[in-house]
Amino acid sequence: MGSMSIWHWVIVLVVVMLIFGTKKLGNMGSDLGKAVKGFKDGVKSDEEKANAANPVNPATGQPTQQVADKSTIDVEARDKTRL
Repeated sequence: MGSMSIWHWVIVLVVVMLIFGTKKLGNMGSDLGKAVKGFKDGVKSDEEKANAANPVNPATGQPTQQVADKSTIDVEARDKTRL
């Protein structure tokens, strides 16, 4: 009783097609596809904005650090010069 066989789904599909019609279902499908594509484009553009804000150093693969004040000293750079 709890499992739905293929025949149950076929009957449901036929009833839905009779109620809405194939043209309206096609329009809803294309609208849904456009919405998904718009969502993917929006996510992609957000990732590009984030990457533009924090560029990646190709040698290390890590984001480059922006120095706000030129008078600050990078401790790692200072330690490396002592060696």
